[in-house]
Order: sequence, then structure tokens, then C-alpha cells
Amino acid sequence: MSIRVVEVVDYDPNWKNTFETERVLLAKAIGINAVKIEHIGSTSVVGLAAKPVIDILIEVTDLKELDNVAENMEALGYLVKGENGIEGRRYFQKGGNQRSHHVHAFQTNDLHLYRHRAFKEYLIEHSEIASEYGVLKKEAAFKSDNNINAYMALKNNFIQKHEKIAIEWFGN
Repeated sequence: MSIRVVEVVDYDPNWKNTFETERVLLAKAIGINAVKIEHIGSTSVVGLAAKPVIDILIEVTDLKELDNVAENMEALGYLVKGENGIEGRRYFQKGGNQRSHHVHAFQTNDLHLYRHRAFKEYLIEHSEIASEYGVLKKEAAFKSDNNINAYMALKNNFIQKHEKIAIEWFGN
């Protein structure tokens, strides 16, 4: 099994197109259950360094309906991961060990939808915080020695702090 490389790269304007292509495929695979399909995460913030993985947030009317079309997700190359540690989520990965896409799906009104949207918009509106985050992520990737858990741990305090601020800011 090949090692998963934890790499943070400078912003790539093509990430937007990559998301848009995938959004169309996902909309077709999920159907009318998909209320909204959004580009989230660092690749959605212009200028922000990121792991080159497209994070996608899907709001659905019914998680059971989404479970019923899991084979459509598999046909697009996604690994179906269930809740994968977050209650009320459906998580999908694409791209094998070197992930290309992560899909996080939640039912309408789930607070995780709000949390993801708030953090993204906060970083877009606060470029100095986004720059700080980009530097932190590059350092974390360097220090983590391709250990994704170490990488996540090195970012955790920043995310916890700024996510709280983002949620409050987004609500106003």
C-alpha cells in the first residue's frame, strides 16, 4: 500500500472548475434530494494554500434517500464511508489513497451545514486570517511527515478558535 502524501500547495484557480465538473455529476447521481451542492474547505477560498482535495458540502432533504443512491456515488468513483465519526453525516472519498474529493452530506437544518458555510465565508472575508491559516497548513504538512492525523492535530487549535469566531460572525 502506498503512503498517503500530505501536501499543501499554493492556491490553484482550476480548483473551481474541478468542483463545478463534480457538482454536475453529483447532482445527477443524487437527484432532487440534493438541495444544495457547495464547494467548501480551503480549495474554495481564493488565494488559500490547501491540500489539493476538493471538499464538497451537500445539503439533502433526506439522508435515507441519499443512502439509497450510494451505488450512484460508487459509480462516480466514491468510497462510501457512512457517518465516519460525525453523527448525521454521510461521507464519501474519491481518489483512493491520494484523495481528490471529499463529500460531506447533511440533512437540511443540520448545524454542520452552518458550521462549514460560516468557516468558508469567514476565511473569504478575513484574508489576513486565511493567510495565517495557509502558513500554518504548510508548516503542519512539513512537520507531519505524511501523517494525516499529526497534520490535523497541528491545525486543530487554529480551527477550533476561528470556527467559533466564524459562527458568531456569520450569524450577524
